Amino acid sequence: METKLLSNSENDLNIAAEIIRSGGTVVFPTETVYGLGADALNPDAVKKIFTAKGRPADNPLIVHIYDVKQLNEIVSEVPESAKKLMNKFWPGPLTIILKKSNKIRNEVTAGLDTVGVRMPVQSEAKRLLELSGVPIAAPSANLSGKPSPTAFAHCVDDMNGRVDAIIDGGDCNVGIESTVIDLSGEPIIYRPGDVTAEQIEQILNCKVKTVSEVKENEKPKSPGLKYKHYSPKAEVIIVKGSVEEVVNCVNGQKDRCGILIFDEFSSELNKKISPNIEIISLGSMKSPKEAASSLFKALREMDNRGVKRVFAPEIPSTDKWSGVRNRLYLSLIHI
Repeated sequence: METKLLSNSENDLNIAAEIIRSGGTVVFPTETVYGLGADALNPDAVKKIFTAKGRPADNPLIVHIYDVKQLNEIVSEVPESAKKLMNKFWPGPLTIILKKSNKIRNEVTAGLDTVGVRMPVQSEAKRLLELSGVPIAAPSANLSGKPSPTAFAHCVDDMNGRVDAIIDGGDCNVGIESTVIDLSGEPIIYRPGDVTAEQIEQILNCKVKTVSEVKENEKPKSPGLKYKHYSPKAEVIIVKGSVEEVVNCVNGQKDRCGILIFDEFSSELNKKISPNIEIISLGSMKSPKEAASSLFKALREMDNRGVKRVFAPEIPSTDKWSGVRNRLYLSLIHI
């Protein structure tokens, strides 16, 4: 398959929209990560997403819209709790799971009677949705299991030759996938993200449970629950403790290694480790948003540098860090 590499110009977005309408696949930027999109109302087009990614068929997709009026053909009902969250966080990095309409086929929902819906805020994503005139089903635009793509180059690495087109929208601001909350029944967060549990609880005025995995024989209601995700080729190891413990772990390694570190510790670390160790900063410990925007890019860069093991710091277990903690720990082979 020849993949068109498109800019974010109006002309190229029109080309991408025509591909979507014709049943093709387009990789497009959002504020969270790049998505691999197809017409959500076209089951044959949706199947192409799973083929391109190598994605398990029981892993549901998220449907993207640009106008709340589109909900009428996607979901069967919108509870008051969902309206409150939409008013506060849409457009933005929040996916809401609701009871699906009959127009949404099983290929999108993995046979479930619910569907996740999101309205992105990123300008190219909104314009593509508007020009296409259809809701777009889209998971992250990476090969299944790899770190999600947050830059155009990541998408070309994974999807060139597998999709009809890739749109260059620069780097993604948020850097991790959207928060996913199920409002088809009791409110449950299935995937933490930029919108935190505390923010959601303030709007809903109730406590919200978080579920981060499902049993092996259980169908996941959200992406990120069941299968190995976000993993580089390198082995990822969390080191609990001081900088000295990181140094002891790394300096004893025979294979090429790398370290993910926070700015506050980088100067101390540089003085104590071997010069052939790769170091990439996730930013400041004071900024979970900076770490989120850096994480997947850093994991992919470690692979580019030929690293076999990546040693990473323990992530704070606070609400604001929950998205970064979730993604890093799901990438682990060993703790």
